[in-house]
Amino acid sequence: MQRSPVEMQMDEGKPPLFAWGILFVALIAVSSAGVVLQSMSDVPPLLRASWRMQGTALILLPGFIYQYIRLEKHSVSSRDWGIMFASSIFLGVHFGSWVWSLDHTSLVHSLLFVSIHPIVLVLLMPLIGTAVRRGHILGVVIGVTGALLSLGDIESGGEVTIAGDAAAFLGAATVVGYLLAGRHLRSQRQIPIFVYAFPVTLGAGIWLAMAAITQEGASLTDTVPELSLFGWSDAVWLSWIAYLSIGPGLMGHTGINTVLRWIAPITVSITLLFEPVVGGIIGWLWEGEITLGMWTLLGGPMMVAGAIMVTLEEYSSRFDIDTD
Repeated sequence: MQRSPVEMQMDEGKPPLFAWGILFVALIAVSSAGVVLQSMSDVPPLLRASWRMQGTALILLPGFIYQYIRLEKHSVSSRDWGIMFASSIFLGVHFGSWVWSLDHTSLVHSLLFVSIHPIVLVLLMPLIGTAVRRGHILGVVIGVTGALLSLGDIESGGEVTIAGDAAAFLGAATVVGYLLAGRHLRSQRQIPIFVYAFPVTLGAGIWLAMAAITQEGASLTDTVPELSLFGWSDAVWLSWIAYLSIGPGLMGHTGINTVLRWIAPITVSITLLFEPVVGGIIGWLWEGEITLGMWTLLGGPMMVAGAIMVTLEEYSSRFDIDTD
């Protein structure tokens, strides 16, 4: 039987062309989330983040039902559910703090600081019993130096603020917990993707809804959509949340998981670290202008470079361990 070009490319270790297309679309979709969420500023940030999680959970629900009913009995332990519970808190804090940062600093700064989670991971390595290598340290030094330089654009009354940048960094720190939990449950426990993603996303949406009620005055019964927990179902906002759920949510994150079948994880990881660059370009096209101070132009590339160096070192160390 004649083999397809895709099968021949896979045998040769060469990713098929359409896989690169999926990765490109996924990068664009993920990078567009910042400017879309920033443009929804009439909705309080924690409520906005909850809407995003609710919409994504609805998209994930059919996949969850399909995979859950096919699970073997007791294949998901109580400890697994506990880790998912903790992961939902990490994801909720990540999204809440990042969306809050979009209202309190520039789009580029928000994307830069929320994307340096590889650097945060290095700082946690001694706590989780992982060796820190020279490449890790060099990447952290370059990335942190770039971050400090970027803070030079903070001015009184300006668009870039220390509070906004700190909130974005909190988003980077907490997403590490979400990623570590996902790595354990998906790689070691072999939990199906939707069985993991749906309860974690739904849980994050619930935590954010509770925060919106206590901190922003949102409620279930408010007739003003911008203060209602389910205000995203209003005609004004439905298309926004539909795009965020289908675009960055489904096409973005699901697309990323899909291309891992053909493209090496390190290539995918490094590609996604360019989200601040792509997101900044999308923001410029959307708004017609973008804030880029001199210090951000100097420090921003260093932050991205530091994160890339850490990622390269992480995959290199895994390879060394596997081949020893």
